[in-house]
Amino acid sequence: HFVKHEHLIPPKNVSMLNYTCAAMEEHEQERDISNIDPQECVRPGDDNRLLVVRHSRVHPPFSVVLSTMLYCAEFITAAVMCSTYQKSDDRIWMGCTITFMLFPAVLIQLALTFIHRDLGRDRPLVLFLHLLLLGPVIRCLEALVMYFKAGKKEEPYVTISRRIRLKKGQQTPMEWEIGQLERNLAAHRDAFKRATVIQAFLGSTPQLTLQLYATIQEKYILPLRLALMIITLISITYGALVCNILAIQIRYDDYKLRLRPAAYICMIVWRGLEIATRITALVLFSTALTHWIILFWARKGSLAENVEKNLSKLGTTVVLCMFTLLYACINIFCWSAVQLDLTHRELIEKRQRWDRLALYYIGRFLENFLLITLWYFFKSDFYEYVCAPLLVVQLLVCYGLAVLFMLLFYQFFHPCKRLFKYNVHDCLHCVCCRNSFFEQVFQCFPDLCRVLSVR
Repeated sequence: HFVKHEHLIPPKNVSMLNYTCAAMEEHEQERDISNIDPQECVRPGDDNRLLVVRHSRVHPPFSVVLSTMLYCAEFITAAVMCSTYQKSDDRIWMGCTITFMLFPAVLIQLALTFIHRDLGRDRPLVLFLHLLLLGPVIRCLEALVMYFKAGKKEEPYVTISRRIRLKKGQQTPMEWEIGQLERNLAAHRDAFKRATVIQAFLGSTPQLTLQLYATIQEKYILPLRLALMIITLISITYGALVCNILAIQIRYDDYKLRLRPAAYICMIVWRGLEIATRITALVLFSTALTHWIILFWARKGSLAENVEKNLSKLGTTVVLCMFTLLYACINIFCWSAVQLDLTHRELIEKRQRWDRLALYYIGRFLENFLLITLWYFFKSDFYEYVCAPLLVVQLLVCYGLAVLFMLLFYQFFHPCKRLFKYNVHDCLHCVCCRNSFFEQVFQCFPDLCRVLSVR
């Protein structure tokens, strides 16, 4: 809703008396609260009062800058790597590297242009830079300019945003004003989140797999190739982290969420180990058995209703095909955190399906074990100086640690864990409580992790 500063509209389910009392208290205090963070204004004991904040604090666009830096670093490093392949006459490696460099870059330009709807606006410079594959750079500069302009001038019209804040199990309704610049800055953040996922799973993941495969086949490590692999691994881990955050925001859209640093650390370790183990298993298997097939598991469904209101039939089909391709690529290498459903209007399921999560990780663990076992029996002479049994154990242990950190996140660090009907501890307790040893472990383990999470 667009309203002026002088008029605040009381939300639904809140009495006019409580709302008027809150406004009178605000005027009596006679202090400027425009720079106060909404998180600091919560009164947990007052459940019937709506907390009103004039302005929410504008946060720096760190995610936009980080996404742009990863995009530029990977693109430049891959371009230099192509030049190295050309000098050494490795045309196959050069062609694949160029493909995995340009394909996600073009998709990112199309995604940013589509999200910001620039085709119907008079912005020739921005469109020209997108043609030069520099769209993320100009978008990042626009976001930085918006951030430095925010708060310097009071805007005549604002957007009223209402969310529910969770704190120690209590739900507190909140309302605050969002200006035009802040809304545009949020649009930039959302667009770069989508671009980060595209870059990670349609570009960085196949690029890392290719470079690791080339390293094993050529039996030596180039410093530039190693740098490219490190950059792509960071990009994939960050993309998987964004997938988790997007999934939480989609499922709990009515809540104002804030992740703690421990939650970010837990997700980074979980995603980093999961992706590194998966890619290593695939590459080792492909070096031992060159004739192998990757299977895509796709769900059948018709086009969702009301999806093609703003697009043509062809445009809708292209968008859904790209969305399905992205979803398939994510699930090949890691858990997507959301389930694709083409028959649903929003294309995804919002329910937390613990059974699918358990089946996915059990199946993926068995699949990785099978791939590594086949590599162990059919490995080439290149691995004579490598302790193969130790490598197999390390990969399986790393994947087990990834699952462990995933369980820790959902049990102790998820921002909406109090809204779960059943948590991880309940599911594991139902499976393992029959054994007395596991029962003692599950009685002591939550207390230890709860202490660590509080600290």
